[in-house]
Amino acid sequence: MIRSEILGTGGYVPARVVPNAYFNYLVDDADHWIHSRTGIRERRFSAAEEATSDLATSAALLALENGDVDPLDIDCIIVATSTPDMILPATACMVQKNIGATRAFAFDMNAVCSSYIYGMELADNLIRSGKYKKVLLIGADTYSKILDFDDRGTAPLFGDGAGAVILGAGVSGKGILHSMMQSDGSGWELIQVPSSGSRKPVSAESIAAKENTFKMAGKSVFTFAVDVIPRIITDLAERGGVRPEEIDHIIPHQANVRIIDFISKKTGIPKEKFLLNLDRYGNTAAGSVGLALDENRRNGKIKPGELVLMMGFGGGLSWGGVLLKA
Repeated sequence: MIRSEILGTGGYVPARVVPNAYFNYLVDDADHWIHSRTGIRERRFSAAEEATSDLATSAALLALENGDVDPLDIDCIIVATSTPDMILPATACMVQKNIGATRAFAFDMNAVCSSYIYGMELADNLIRSGKYKKVLLIGADTYSKILDFDDRGTAPLFGDGAGAVILGAGVSGKGILHSMMQSDGSGWELIQVPSSGSRKPVSAESIAAKENTFKMAGKSVFTFAVDVIPRIITDLAERGGVRPEEIDHIIPHQANVRIIDFISKKTGIPKEKFLLNLDRYGNTAAGSVGLALDENRRNGKIKPGELVLMMGFGGGLSWGGVLLKA
């Protein structure tokens, strides 16, 4: 049976480090205020001239190097993002040009912070079809470009970053075992950029009202997250024929450490099994899971043969997970 295996991974964050103290203009002792509520100490912001495709390209090149894969052998490029370089063309086509993957077809997909996990589902099914051998998936976002820096409920949460993975056809028993995806469109208004498309095109009036910036109903999103995450874990464990406690590592979307603390207590899964980097990078949206996967493969935390559960949740509302054997 064909199974999608990880051939290589790559991760990239911009050079500019932004500590919590940057937000002292919003709240007294911002470092304590932010860290105590989110677990975040710092994040990375892109330079003015740095776009999502630049971050995605850097992560992709590292994944190609890590997997010793020739760009000409890539059949498909998926860029999972909600902050594309522009509304058209696809950011993935820019990445294709940058890395020289001239034989690939390329497209973007957007499930907000679930985008990387949704992309894994797409890539896996392309490979399982038998028609494609190698798929490059990149989760990349530059939320610093769309934040309202006067909103203390959202501005300190996000950072910029990209995580890439190359999946290839294999029969060794490793790779993606099971996956699940779900959406609830009744909650679409909870996470949005109101003036960013055809419903309310960007105008002088919408810019003045800051409707071209990111908006989130934080408390409602927290309630949503702590409801769906245990279901992702239970569902994938059942499909994999294992108990949740037998999963070696969990890579969650890096949104808020309070969510992870709540889930750890609710499920009884030790917090040590949750692989986190949001203290250094904040919420990198579609980049977060891929960044953590790459980091923990490179540092040896994730070992061959171990069971890893990756999960995402975010706007849409959307959520999903992937269970794989490293």
